Amino acid sequence: MESKGASSCRLLFCLLISATVLRPGLGWYTVNSAYGDTIIMPCRLDVPQNLMFGKWKYEKPDGSPVFIAFRSSTKKSVQYDDVPEYKDRLSLSENYTLSISNARISDEKRFVCMLVTEDNVFEAPTVVKVFKQPSKPEIVSKALFLETEQLKKLGDCVSEDSYPDGNITWYRNGKVLHPLEGAVVIIFKKEMDPVTQLYTMTSTLEYKTTKADIQMPFTCSVTYYGPSGQKTVHSEQAVFDIYYPTEQVTIQVLPPKTAIKEGDNVTLKCLGNGNPPPEEFLFYLPGQPEGIRSSNTYTLTDVRRNATGDYKCSLIDKKSMIASTAITVHYLDLSLNPSGEVTRQIGDALPVSCTISASRNATVVWMKDNIRLRSSPSFSSLHYQDAGNYVCETALQEVEGLKKRESLTLIVEGKPQIKMTKKTDPSGLSKTIICHVEGFPKPAIQWTITGSGSVINQTEESPYINGRYYSKIIISPEENVTLTCTAENQLERTVNSLNVSAISIPEHDEADEISDENREKVNDQAKLIVGIVVGLLLAALVAGVVYWLYMKKSKTASKHVNKDLGNMEENKKLEENNHKTEA
Repeated sequence: MESKGASSCRLLFCLLISATVLRPGLGWYTVNSAYGDTIIMPCRLDVPQNLMFGKWKYEKPDGSPVFIAFRSSTKKSVQYDDVPEYKDRLSLSENYTLSISNARISDEKRFVCMLVTEDNVFEAPTVVKVFKQPSKPEIVSKALFLETEQLKKLGDCVSEDSYPDGNITWYRNGKVLHPLEGAVVIIFKKEMDPVTQLYTMTSTLEYKTTKADIQMPFTCSVTYYGPSGQKTVHSEQAVFDIYYPTEQVTIQVLPPKTAIKEGDNVTLKCLGNGNPPPEEFLFYLPGQPEGIRSSNTYTLTDVRRNATGDYKCSLIDKKSMIASTAITVHYLDLSLNPSGEVTRQIGDALPVSCTISASRNATVVWMKDNIRLRSSPSFSSLHYQDAGNYVCETALQEVEGLKKRESLTLIVEGKPQIKMTKKTDPSGLSKTIICHVEGFPKPAIQWTITGSGSVINQTEESPYINGRYYSKIIISPEENVTLTCTAENQLERTVNSLNVSAISIPEHDEADEISDENREKVNDQAKLIVGIVVGLLLAALVAGVVYWLYMKKSKTASKHVNKDLGNMEENKKLEENNHKTEA
């Protein structure tokens, strides 16, 4: 006969075996866990009073159970079954809550909490779902460039380590790209790692680009499901270099100047608006039908005025696509006649001309000894003061740096001319003798006393200005003497003499030579006097006319008065005659 303990043991075994068919009225319960986190599954059963022990199991795909944890209600001991994939990962609490650390994709199972009494087994199933957030999507294998009107692979959008698998979406400038025949092709594939059971998603985009895609950002995103629902992660932007053919050619002149002058270096630069831009062009020079093959620049050195004209450039393989620009090389010529050092005699006529030839109107300035003249010089009769350094300078105001100048160094030569004057001092004790000399080169003056031939060295000289200066001596002769002034330069030697009476003999003084400066002052004074005299004469003339008109009117009035007086006299005489006749 069997014992009571043996009978109970057989009953528990039968109950556990048949527990899969003994289910209370609890519904399905799902626990969501992130990959790598700890899965916590509460038992969800009320612990009965007569509980013997609790157990956890999971079900294989074929429905067979695998027990993984056991806890006795009396001994409070916990035992974990030898299941390799859960070794050191399980924890069963006193309230029979099961925890599984380091959640894996393989943990997605149906787990069952079992509470066993002597006469019954209670079960509460829990479904575990594990989620793994994918990596941030990245655009790889990007095209180095895209060409317009050509369907070409743009790149691959890759997102790794996802569970479950997600979906990839492409965007252009923030707008979703949908497949379009011949323009947008999207190829999606996913791969699962057999060890980790994680997915890698790859989406390849083939795209036909246009010029509107220049600088447009392309992105992609991955949409996946996590413990809290659906989420989306976006990639970084990718901008692609868009290649397109040249549609227009332009030509530039470097360096950019408002005007080009002779002697400048000019660089022509040809540009195409394609990408990449053309590297070679044909340059056409004025009068040359054949183009010169060059890079995108062609340099003209030391340009001359004959370089003025139209310059063109075109594509090598498409000569009809051409651009042109007009270049004007500004020039300025100056011819001064005569120029350099010119020597003329005093009194000569010297015509001077400064001829300008320029690409546009030029300004002309005359300078004499660094002083600006009001007008161009003209010499009908040269004077010593006309000598100097003349400069004719011209410039084009609109053309920077285009200036020309020529100089004329005029030398006015003349033989020495002498005039001697004498003047007695008001005290009567001395006489001043002056020898006025003009000539160029500067004549040397020498005084001598005629007869004795002795040379007078104690003299006083004025500055040499405009070919003139004087030498002065002061003497007190006790007898009549003759003084000789000699002036000599490279052209001639001139001599003049003056008789001077003894200091005791009074004589007529001769006026001093008027200097150029004083002569100008005298001329100005003379002009003033003449102006005053002319003004007085005009005033007198006006007064005379007024007086004449007045007198004319007065005489007419006198005649009328006299006529009236005569008539009165005649009437008086007639009356007297009548009285006599009556008597």
